[in-house]
Amino acid sequence: QLQASGGGSVQPGESLTLSCATSTFSLDVYAIGWFRQVPGKEREKISCISSYDGSTYYADSVKGRFTISKDSSKNTVYLEMTRLKVEDTAVYYCATPRPPYREECYDGIPFAPGGQGTQVTVSS
Repeated sequence: QLQASGGGSVQPGESLTLSCATSTFSLDVYAIGWFRQVPGKEREKISCISSYDGSTYYADSVKGRFTISKDSSKNTVYLEMTRLKVEDTAVYYCATPRPPYREECYDGIPFAPGGQGTQVTVSS
């Protein structure tokens, strides 16, 4: 089960770093995707890091502001979020690809629902 943490309430322009961790499997085996969801809307895939070659993916809405990274020694994937905007307000969570997919982040690859998310609120 993946656990996202690090959310909070910040003002526009500020930064937050989210963490995604698990004690049940190695994150080096799976691609890890970050998603966010606002009530009443579909979840949005905002970033992903491949376990195959470390390549990264960003949605246009966060490109240039968010950075995904992984620390294998801590079995943790991070999402550094800078220049946060009000529209970034959402529940953020991380997930792995659904079988038979495992390592890749390509568009169209289905992802599991993900574990418990973390709330990010951006307001002035």
